[in-house]
Amino acid sequence: MEWKKEWKPLLIIVAVFFSIYYLPVESGRFRISVMESLYLAKWYAREHVILCLLPAFFIAGAIAVFVSQASVMKYLGARAHKALAYGVASVSGTILAVCSCTVLPLFAGIYKMGAGIGPATAFLYSGPAINVLAIILTARILGIELGLARAVGAVLFGIVIGLLMHVIFRSEELEKANEQITMPEPEVSRPLWQNVLYFASMVGILVFANWGKPGNSVGLWYSIYSLKWLVTGLLTLAFSVMLVFWFGIKWWKIVFAGIPTIIAVVLFPHKPLLPFAVGVICLSIITSTDKGETGEWFASSWGFAMQILPLLFFGVLIAGALLGRPGHEGLIPSVWVSRAVGGNSLLANFFASFAGAFMYFATLTEVPILQGLISNGMGKGPALALLLAGPALSLPNMLVIRSVMGTKKTAVFVILVIVMATISGVIYGNIIQS
Repeated sequence: MEWKKEWKPLLIIVAVFFSIYYLPVESGRFRISVMESLYLAKWYAREHVILCLLPAFFIAGAIAVFVSQASVMKYLGARAHKALAYGVASVSGTILAVCSCTVLPLFAGIYKMGAGIGPATAFLYSGPAINVLAIILTARILGIELGLARAVGAVLFGIVIGLLMHVIFRSEELEKANEQITMPEPEVSRPLWQNVLYFASMVGILVFANWGKPGNSVGLWYSIYSLKWLVTGLLTLAFSVMLVFWFGIKWWKIVFAGIPTIIAVVLFPHKPLLPFAVGVICLSIITSTDKGETGEWFASSWGFAMQILPLLFFGVLIAGALLGRPGHEGLIPSVWVSRAVGGNSLLANFFASFAGAFMYFATLTEVPILQGLISNGMGKGPALALLLAGPALSLPNMLVIRSVMGTKKTAVFVILVIVMATISGVIYGNIIQS
């Protein structure tokens, strides 16, 4: 036996053995952390997989199949006009009410299609960081100053982080740009306006299906919320018509998908998640059985799901065990966090950025969490630092990013976010105190 080849598996076996041997199952906090990890995974599966991730996978698959590589490279590629590329990427989150995990399939789609590392990471950061609902909620609950600081900081972060990633990995970007020069112009199978409407319908379904209930039962946001499923249904109808007339799916297949969905709506009118899930399943069936480009669409979407979902759920379990759900504790006591982020010291801002980067925040949940932390003594500077680092990063998010662009680029991206959030928190805290 060649021990040089076997020592790594042996070390892994020994490490696993001792981890299990000394597992603190007698500890009450350990048992609570295990339950918290399962509770968080259950909550994540119920609230985010069907409504958020599945539509995002289909959009990512559509990007890979229906959007030409030349188009992605024209607007977001290594040779794209920098002002246009970073401008588009940094404000994209204003219409995408997605969390740090839901944005991942979309990021993976444009990155694999040839987007430059700068615009791609600007989009990766801005997607969950600056959606308009989160900024408005921040301003209303935590104060207009913090809401405005979050909006300005998130846009600037997206641009600056993207530019720094481009500079740091400039040699790789130059190689990519040189390769893109020689790529031939692909054939266009349908007009641009048809693809625009097609993607707009899917993004609309993603946005309105996840439109959260506002705190007040009056006003514009509540009016939109009360109509969210009607708008989602109309967008789905328009999407179905496009599939028939522009993408060649047989009309009877759309009817096959529509009938079970309508039946589910009639039988379970107060459980919209069920008919939505039925619709996704039926769409998967009719696209997976097609041998044309819609079959490629499903295959691409399925590939993203297989790459991302296992890492996401593993990350959610770890995050739940360490930090618990919002309002609950895991292995790390919440009082430690509250004590560490008081005042406006560099250490307090760094800790808020670091902790926020590894915690998982669903869309909009960071606001009530911060409200509780501020009431327990958290400084305004660390609050902004957490707002700028938390929604854009999480442990599950990091695991998936690493699988898409590698360990080195992921580490640099995470460090940039934490460092910039820390500096921003210190500056904002000093301004507020002066």
